[in-house]
Amino acid sequence: MEKLLCPSMMCASFRNLEKEIKDLEEAGFDMFHLDVMDGNFVPNFGMGLQDIEYICKSSSKPCDVHLMVTNPSLYVEKFARLGVSIIYVHPETDTHVTRTLQMIKDLGVKAGIAVNPGTSFESVKDILYLCDYVTVMSVNPGFAGQKYLDFVTPKFKKFVDEAKNYGGYKVMIDGACSPEKIKELSAIGVSGFILGTSALFGKDKSYQEICKELRE
Repeated sequence: MEKLLCPSMMCASFRNLEKEIKDLEEAGFDMFHLDVMDGNFVPNFGMGLQDIEYICKSSSKPCDVHLMVTNPSLYVEKFARLGVSIIYVHPETDTHVTRTLQMIKDLGVKAGIAVNPGTSFESVKDILYLCDYVTVMSVNPGFAGQKYLDFVTPKFKKFVDEAKNYGGYKVMIDGACSPEKIKELSAIGVSGFILGTSALFGKDKSYQEICKELRE
């Protein structure tokens, strides 16, 4: 199975964002992952709107946005206008998540949900018909550099196995996504891997070397 490799840009170096974008594109990564946090749903603040707008406009690769915010429906149109390809919302924070997902699709953007470690498949299964992507969080959302939560692993298999019954959404992993986890989860059908400090950033190897190794 071909892997969708998505650098998490909040982990990139902002000293020279233009160079980071160019180097990651030339290395062969597939999509830029952009985190938005409001300090409310998660106890942290993510990337600035100007940074996200710059990446969307500068990149030749598609971008997705992960809204770790309360009331995400208030913001989906803003990010759709920036040209993102996928918008992820958290069902845990949206009272009317089906309406929000339909709003995203009506804007011509792929709709996704991000599922917290403590959120079960059963609690979100009825909205999966509206999802093009499902990102399973293997850490608690809000911070980079956390440890992988092993109890989440069976949930990846559940979402992968059930995808055919709900329109064929793609399953992604976000959080502590190491090369070992990429190999393990790719083997069970996980399609996409959001890459932070566990596999990509802050390493002694070039982005080209890392991308090639992760593909293999």
